[in-house]
Amino acid sequence: SFITVLNINRGNPFKKEVIVDSWPEFKAVITRRQKEVKQYFDALDYFTNACAVFYKNLQAYQALLENPEAINWEQAFQIQGKSFLCCEKEHRSGSISKDHKMNGLDYIPAPKLTSLDASHASLLNNTWSRGGSDQCLKYLINLICCFPSMCILDEHGCPISWGLTDQFATMIHGYTLPKHRRKGYNRLIATNLAKMLHSKGFPAQGNVLEDNLPPLTLLKSMNATFLPCQFVRLIHTPFCLLDKPE
Repeated sequence: SFITVLNINRGNPFKKEVIVDSWPEFKAVITRRQKEVKQYFDALDYFTNACAVFYKNLQAYQALLENPEAINWEQAFQIQGKSFLCCEKEHRSGSISKDHKMNGLDYIPAPKLTSLDASHASLLNNTWSRGGSDQCLKYLINLICCFPSMCILDEHGCPISWGLTDQFATMIHGYTLPKHRRKGYNRLIATNLAKMLHSKGFPAQGNVLEDNLPPLTLLKSMNATFLPCQFVRLIHTPFCLLDKPE
C-alpha cells in the first residue's frame, strides 16, 4: 500500500488506486488498477490486474473482497500479500541494505550496465518462469517503460543478465543467460538496481522460492534481511474465461 501511494504521488504510471473499508479509520486496504482505465484492457491479464492487500481485521477484509465495487470477480486478477501464519512455505521475502558494498567483483571485465528497453521484452518473456503469454509480454513492456531496471549488454548490444522491478517496487526476474553465468553478473545487477531504487526513495525488496538455492545464497552473501513471513500470490480466473474442452 505504501509503494502504491508513493507511485501515485509520482505520476501514477501504472494507474493504481487505493480502496479502504472505511475512512478515516480503516481496517482493510486493497490497491488495484483504476476501474476507469479501459485502454488495453484484457480480462485474462492477471499480471496487470494485480492487487496488494493489507488488513488488521479479517472480517473487514472479507467484506471488502466481497464488494463488487472493490473487486471485479468477472476478470482474472491476482492478490499479493505477506502471511505470518503460513503453514506451507512458498516464498521468502527479503530486502537488501542500501549500504551493501560490491565485493569480489574485480574479475568482471567492465560489463556495460544500462536500463532495459521495450525491445528486450520478448527475451524476458521467453526466459521468465511466469512468462510465455501475450499478457505477460505486454506486462513486461509496461514495467520496463514505467519502473527501474538494469541489464548487462554483450558486444552486440543484447542483454545477457538483467533485473527489473514491478508495480509494487519488488525486484523481479533476476536472470542471466546460461552461458554467461558464474561471472558475478547477478550480484552486480542486484546491487546496482538496489542502489537505483534507494536513490528514488524506494526500498530494495524481493521474494524468492525457499528451494531456489542460487539466489538464496546470493542474497545471504549480500547481507539481505529476511523477513519472518511468507509471500503469497493468489491468482483468480473466472470459470467463464477458462478454456473449455471441445
